[in-house]
Amino acid sequence: MSHTLSPSPAGSRHLTAQRLLLWAVLLVFAFFFLLPLYVMVSTSLKSMDEVRSGTLLSVPLSPSLDAWSKAWHSACTGTDCGGLKPFFMNSVLMVVPAVLISTALGAINGYVLTKWRFRGSELLFGLLLFGVFMPMQVVLLPMSQVLGALGIASSVWGLILVHILAGMPSTTLFFRNYYAGLPDELIKAATLDGASFWQIFWRIVVPLSTPILVVTLIWQFTSIWNDFLYGVVFSGADSKPITVGLNNLANTSSSVKEYNVDMAAALIAALPTLVVYIVAGKYFVRGLTAGAVKG
Repeated sequence: MSHTLSPSPAGSRHLTAQRLLLWAVLLVFAFFFLLPLYVMVSTSLKSMDEVRSGTLLSVPLSPSLDAWSKAWHSACTGTDCGGLKPFFMNSVLMVVPAVLISTALGAINGYVLTKWRFRGSELLFGLLLFGVFMPMQVVLLPMSQVLGALGIASSVWGLILVHILAGMPSTTLFFRNYYAGLPDELIKAATLDGASFWQIFWRIVVPLSTPILVVTLIWQFTSIWNDFLYGVVFSGADSKPITVGLNNLANTSSSVKEYNVDMAAALIAALPTLVVYIVAGKYFVRGLTAGAVKG
């Protein structure tokens, strides 16, 4: 006669209590982190009369996108009242090539340092690793001299070069650790079959790099988009990124402080990174996990 084991009522109650406690803690943390976002969104949809008469947590009675339109088209960022649109476009022009080029260089570096090692490759990787931990302030003066010598100071091209060089140590580290887990036999077999350096890279290594590619692209995008220091130091009047524009808008003094416009501007600046994490956040976690297992 067979007997089936079933959890005891005490064990079930204990498990349920643990689960309820876990959900309660998670909900508290979610509320804590989402409350500022709610305040920003609700304030950006209110008129200034409603902002003054209500509270931070009050729901907009007559939601309007007027504050968003003003932040985008006509908000004053210092002496210029052209809104955040030109700053946003500067960031797009800067981020896209900087992310793609720094990711490509990191992949090639990681490929060489793991599968085509040469004398001094470990020393070279150690020197590159210094760039990951080096404070950004250290490179400001020498980088400005380099940009001046190249004739691209105070331009979007200068910002692109700065972010490529600043991001290359991190991307190299990501790809190097990931490629260290790829079997060397794949490379040796392809070499015996007559495949060249670039054929092996494009036809074998790159197709196996999807997880770490996603991680690196997201990491670089958020790092470059949210950077303020390089943007304020190396940009000119016509090449300032969105973070500098947002800072100028928030610090522009006027007779009446328009909090709804400030909140809308902050959301406009944060929107691309929010979209990236909402759409590709799960792939970011999967890529980190895959890299941890293989590395």
